[in-house]
Amino acid sequence: MSNAAAFSGGYAVNRGPSVEGFLMPATDEEAAPFWQATKEGRLVIQACGNCGRLRHPPRPMCPSCHSTERTWKDMGRNGTVWSYVVPHPPLLEPYSSLAPYNVIVVELDEEPRIRFVGNLVENVDAPLDSLDPSTIRIGEPVEMVFRTLERADGSTEALPFWVRRRN
Repeated sequence: MSNAAAFSGGYAVNRGPSVEGFLMPATDEEAAPFWQATKEGRLVIQACGNCGRLRHPPRPMCPSCHSTERTWKDMGRNGTVWSYVVPHPPLLEPYSSLAPYNVIVVELDEEPRIRFVGNLVENVDAPLDSLDPSTIRIGEPVEMVFRTLERADGSTEALPFWVRRRN
């Protein structure tokens, strides 16, 4: 159970990895609108229904005004690379066979306080190791794309990935 799920009385559901063996998100009621929007190719961020402050990951209470009122705001998918790492074995399968690959932290252009962790790939269908990690630059412009992955139980999630933005 996630902290948000425990606070709100809900439970996080972990339906397992993708059929390829990649880790998939455990979902709960609090984050359900975020994951539904990704399936529609949209990025939404939770906002306080009282003061309007944006927050991610989703949680039941505003850290600024402590309101439990919440809404969702459609956001643009542009950001900049804030940081990155290159994982090296030993890693979980199937990740170890793809190393070296990148894990980037991206701050959203619309709201730099909101940051996402993900992978920079050549295109939406490219593997994690499709880009040479030595070519990544802090501050480079990127755009969020969504790749749908299937679990063994037939359920799907659309996960955010990042591609280089063409100016």
